[in-house]
Amino acid sequence: MAKKWIKVAEKDELPEGRVKSVTCELESICLTHHKGEYGALLNACPHQGGPLGEGSIEGGLLRCPWHGWDFDPLTGKPPGGYDDGVPTFPVELREDGVYVQFEEEEQRNRTSSDVMIETMTNWGVDTVFGMVGHSNLGLADAMRLAEQNGKLKYIGIRHEGAAAFAASAYGKLTGRPAGCFTIAGPGATNLLTGLWDANVDRAPVLALTGQVPSHLIGRGAFQEVDLVGAYGNVARYSSSLTQQSNFSEIMTLACKTALRERGVSHIVFPDDVQTIEMGDEADTPDGRLPFQEVRPPKASLDMAIERIKAAKRPVIICGHGARFHMKQVTKLAEKLSCPIATTFKAKGVISDSHPNACGVLGRSGTPIASWFMNECDLLIVFGSSFSNHTGITPKKPIVQIDFDAMQLGRFHKVDVPVWGGIGTTADLIINGLDKFSAESQIAEIAERWQIWRAEKETRTKEDFGKGINSAVLFASLSKQCPDNAIIAVDVGNNTYSFGRYFESKNNAVLMSGYAGSIGFSFPAAMGAWAATQGEDPKFKGRKVISVSGDGGFGQYLAEVNTAVKYDMNITHVVLNNGELGKISKEQRAAHWNVWQTSLTNPSFAEYAESCGAKGIKVTSVDQLDQAFAEGLSHPGPCIVEVITDASLV
Repeated sequence: MAKKWIKVAEKDELPEGRVKSVTCELESICLTHHKGEYGALLNACPHQGGPLGEGSIEGGLLRCPWHGWDFDPLTGKPPGGYDDGVPTFPVELREDGVYVQFEEEEQRNRTSSDVMIETMTNWGVDTVFGMVGHSNLGLADAMRLAEQNGKLKYIGIRHEGAAAFAASAYGKLTGRPAGCFTIAGPGATNLLTGLWDANVDRAPVLALTGQVPSHLIGRGAFQEVDLVGAYGNVARYSSSLTQQSNFSEIMTLACKTALRERGVSHIVFPDDVQTIEMGDEADTPDGRLPFQEVRPPKASLDMAIERIKAAKRPVIICGHGARFHMKQVTKLAEKLSCPIATTFKAKGVISDSHPNACGVLGRSGTPIASWFMNECDLLIVFGSSFSNHTGITPKKPIVQIDFDAMQLGRFHKVDVPVWGGIGTTADLIINGLDKFSAESQIAEIAERWQIWRAEKETRTKEDFGKGINSAVLFASLSKQCPDNAIIAVDVGNNTYSFGRYFESKNNAVLMSGYAGSIGFSFPAAMGAWAATQGEDPKFKGRKVISVSGDGGFGQYLAEVNTAVKYDMNITHVVLNNGELGKISKEQRAAHWNVWQTSLTNPSFAEYAESCGAKGIKVTSVDQLDQAFAEGLSHPGPCIVEVITDASLV
């Protein structure tokens, strides 16, 4: 095998009696200087792999920093005649420095991890958020090669929880899974909150977690956690790899399950299983996925059409499940000249400027939507889970359409449950409506918007001298926001106010719906930004905005550094009122004392600047428009900190 010499240090760089770690291409050595000579030892103690270059020479012997075993600094041999010495490399002291001889690197062999990552990317999973660590290095190297070959985009985060939320948001936005990637133990368990968010909101996600070596599993090893057990009900598919696994088949099942069941798939990679040499071919999705639009049974479709034909004042309600089918649903509303209300999770699926749109229904909604629901004689509900936060009344006749049969009549009976693909069913209903009784409600919708906008205008004038109120803040953001911006929102009063006051255009809105997890918005914005970097024209190049309170932003504040590292074009609006305002409100409503809801915050704008992002601080109403214009036009990460009044939501 060919040899080569590599310079590892300057001639006088390492003092007599000292040692240091040196990395030469992929090899790590312990360079020693003892009795005027230089030595080069493999930088790993043979017992536990301790880095000898971090040790010291004591009494003429090199001592391992981990467990104190001694070796000769030049020969690597232990005293006492033991045979557990350290391999050495030839060393030469030349005029221009210290050189060490290495064997030429062999070509990297194909591994089990390569097969799995290639299969993953074949299934369209081209984005992974994660953290590289000691129990996932083999898999990480396969990702490195995939990224090098243009097949994968990898984003290294600062906390694994952010990786899970980013992947969840990516799935909610695109309908395709992204990956989240961690080490064993705490890295893997840190994903769980974000994965529950994906699970309950039906977002496809692929979780890839390292694990201790196979022979240590079940022995209480460092960072060993039963990950299949820990992931329990959060994962719709979970598999722990073995030496004998069919690697491409397992990745195929994971990707198919995430896509088909709209949820989390989880694969556990024991350390030793990641680097098995193999020449297997990667699998592809060809012939593995059926057409996913389900045609409804004729009997239930006919019943739905007859109900709609007889209605005079129908109202359509769209949930998050309808987000990819709004063209067909909107066409139905236009044919019936009826209102479309949305659940909060579905905010933005139809522009508030559309003649049929009447905003969000429920706790975060507009009085327009609730007024039409109360005045209707039929509710036609597409892709909604009937959350108690939405408040769809069971007192009205209901036709419910959903692709998931378990969602039909989930909380109470409905008059006509229709199991079918939402777009397909909407088209079939349109085709079946040769005659109908519905009267046009378009003029009433415009009238109700006029009343609500006048009310909002009066609220913008409220000022108690304690900060900016939410009505004026979101009025300004509504004006400045790009028509097709993607907006990630958090949890709390800031989110209720966003739902109520912000008027969406062709915006996609992302939120932690059923999980309701504080801290969601900024990591979610990172996931949305990643989607804008691909080739899909539905997302490519769109502006990403994030909105949160100070409590939520504090959860993943370090991810501002991630946004800076990858130059993410994200504008984050943080409503800083020094309080967990939603919790204070709940304590008052339940007749408790307000307790432990105050917050001590940094200047978020100054923090952003210290991280290398742009920071803007807003303390008065007259600064809002300029601040949003400046922040939204900034091409990289920007934090717009608005000092707000917790009582004006």
